[in-house]
Amino acid sequence: MTNLDRRGFLSRGALLAGASVMGPATFTAITRGAAMAASPAGRRDQRRPVTGDYGPLAPVPAANEPAGFAYLAVPAGFSYVVFGKIGSPMTDGNPTPVNLDGMAAFAGPGGTVRLIRNHEDRNAPGAGSVLGPAGTKYDPLGGGGTTSLDFDPASRSLVKDFISLNGTIVNCAGGIVVIDNKPGWMTSEETTAGPPTWGQPHGYNFFVPVDATGPTLSAPYRAMGRFAHEAVIRDDGSGIFYQTEDAGSGRGSGFYRYLPTSADARSGRLQMLAIKARPQADLREGQRVNKPLPVEWVDIANPDPAIVVNIDLPNPTSVFAQGFAAGGAMFNRLEGIWDGGSSVFFASTSGGDVKNGDVNGDGFREGYGQIWEYRPRGNSGGQLILAFESPGGDVLDSPDNLLVTPRGGIVLCEDDASSSDGDTHPLAPGISDVNRLIGLTMGGEAFEFAVNRFNDSEFAGACFSPDGSTMFVNIFGDGTPGSGMTCAITGPWENGAL
Repeated sequence: MTNLDRRGFLSRGALLAGASVMGPATFTAITRGAAMAASPAGRRDQRRPVTGDYGPLAPVPAANEPAGFAYLAVPAGFSYVVFGKIGSPMTDGNPTPVNLDGMAAFAGPGGTVRLIRNHEDRNAPGAGSVLGPAGTKYDPLGGGGTTSLDFDPASRSLVKDFISLNGTIVNCAGGIVVIDNKPGWMTSEETTAGPPTWGQPHGYNFFVPVDATGPTLSAPYRAMGRFAHEAVIRDDGSGIFYQTEDAGSGRGSGFYRYLPTSADARSGRLQMLAIKARPQADLREGQRVNKPLPVEWVDIANPDPAIVVNIDLPNPTSVFAQGFAAGGAMFNRLEGIWDGGSSVFFASTSGGDVKNGDVNGDGFREGYGQIWEYRPRGNSGGQLILAFESPGGDVLDSPDNLLVTPRGGIVLCEDDASSSDGDTHPLAPGISDVNRLIGLTMGGEAFEFAVNRFNDSEFAGACFSPDGSTMFVNIFGDGTPGSGMTCAITGPWENGAL
């Protein structure tokens, strides 16, 4: 298999003795260490840094733009190059689309690394930025999709880039999957928009094979559900897909699993996570870190409703409304997900007891973020564990995409652009909502690995090259030329937690 092998690189870590990448004791230590390091919200520059063995951060210009702006602050010994900027011409003749989001890395042709990158285009029907042939568009009015980029790690340069999926919308995150023995990227639409505004219904997953050389007409995976998808992974052992939902700040979101009944995954059974003996459990706050919660799964009778009516409206038909009515659990804005071998880790960007100042449409006061761990357990429903909860914005603020690293740590991409806390950072002067890459170490420490000092855009799409030498990550951008880009970071990874 040529794709980035999650189990393979996890085996190179030092945590295989436990049932998860980071067991309860480790996450207890993370929570304790993070709480000790925390300072009042909005005063990130007051925080005593926890370095995770890499040392303090400093502004560094991109290695391929040595006289240019220092987009990132990183530890000593690390360097990066930037490429694939919004608006720059691609090798297929199209401009690089806007809003660089979820991404994955695969072994590419000729020793390159192939990246498949989402574009969360939210433009009006017919006005999107992902162009390409009209004949390959799922929806002729859809302007989102994916691009594929071949990166040469030897020269640290972009070799080729092209549109690999078009005609979708709001492609947020997704995940590495294998469909019918073919590896690739499953890209997820974070919307349930549809006709008459759009030419087709949206809110689905789409598959992009790693060996695609251009866009081809792709059909949605309707049985996997029509909802505001965020991310998805496939458990290699069981073949089960796990999916997160980001319904925004108006209501709760669900965590789903999909049990395919065909090799192409186009038929199967969609279910929503529930807590045994706690129907409609609200997990957004008031939860104990490291306390195992017994899980059961409730069926979604209609995974593909023709008309999506949300739970806050009369006669709801949405996937979440069906699952919640059957006893499913409620989270707040679920985001990134990663297969940790015998566990699945996923993020709630704004769950938690320490509040960030924002309020949901249903009155829930948002927190700074939670990291959850789901442990499958044979024929039982498994266990859900709150692995980490942010004690304040200085430690972690609005986690979005996440990944488990070659050395067993976790990288969390912050998305704090919409939070009302207005936090600043001494390494990013003039920016009121600063976003960082936060690491969680095997020893239980939360630490800053990188700071976006270019703009207030989120970090997104963090992933490692198959050999573990390069971490790729996107600066999302604001839609204007040059405001978003992909970064390739290299350095002495072996000296620390990531």
